[in-house]
Amino acid sequence: MFDGTDDRRDRDRDRGQVGIGTLIVFIAMVLVAAIAAGVLINTAGFLQSSAEQSGEQAAEQTTNRLVETNTIGTASGGQITNVEMTVRLSAGSDNVDLEDTTIQWVTSGSSASLVADTLESQEEGADGTFSWEALRDDDGSITDDNTLNDQADRSTLLFNLGEGSLSNLSPGDTVDVSISTRAGGETTVTLVVPDSLSGKTSVTL
Repeated sequence: MFDGTDDRRDRDRDRGQVGIGTLIVFIAMVLVAAIAAGVLINTAGFLQSSAEQSGEQAAEQTTNRLVETNTIGTASGGQITNVEMTVRLSAGSDNVDLEDTTIQWVTSGSSASLVADTLESQEEGADGTFSWEALRDDDGSITDDNTLNDQADRSTLLFNLGEGSLSNLSPGDTVDVSISTRAGGETTVTLVVPDSLSGKTSVTL
């Protein structure tokens, strides 16, 4: 007499096989998800680190720079022969080493890259040099280490025109002076010579 017992046993075995297959697939999906999550976490950490570094560099380029306070030109023979530019640290700036600072001197007819005259050898590609003197230096950082390290520090950058690639400036001439610090901070100052230098020995540019 057929009582259906064998059919039930077959169905039970089928259900068991399906359950094991589903479990294997589930475990595989969990492993794949775990690996993917690990990759995403590592990638996110890398991106965060890169973003922080980029942010720090951007902040340094924005704040670690010099700011011009005033510029005086010495007049002789109807031309500007020397330029003295007083600079200070920008707000929030870290120390700035003048020896690591470069300057681009751009007129209507020429362009010159200037480096510190204290360097033992002129950097490759430089067209000339500039020098400086301490105007206000309470702790001697400018005199001893060529470094502005305080908001109160003032240094005068000196440009001897008519020497090397720097030509004397005539009345009405314009010069763009870009000062770049080692951190990448840049300040551009436009100097304009008055239309007349008659009877003057010094003028504000």
